[in-house]
Amino acid sequence: MGSLGGWEIVIIIGVLVLLFGAKKLPDMARSVGQSARVFKGEMKGMKNDDEAEAKATGTPQAAPPPAQLPPPSTSSSTPPPAGGSTPAPGAQGRTDTTA
Repeated sequence: MGSLGGWEIVIIIGVLVLLFGAKKLPDMARSVGQSARVFKGEMKGMKNDDEAEAKATGTPQAAPPPAQLPPPSTSSSTPPPAGGSTPAPGAQGRTDTTA
């Protein structure tokens, strides 16, 4: 499904002739051709405009390079455990006698 065979094309042309008449079909085909030509010209113009703009600004239209990541830290200290209770500095060996 999706590909048109010879008979399908003949039937489509026959239906178009019945709907629009033999006199209007050449005019319709001509206008479709002109529209396609105008569309193609506009697309080419847009492409040329983009290229000219890229040359004028001096920047390529490629994506910018990714940002540099900072080098990993080389400190030898380990972070305190997450969620665990840690004693306050200088509190080792102290006992609380008030209850």
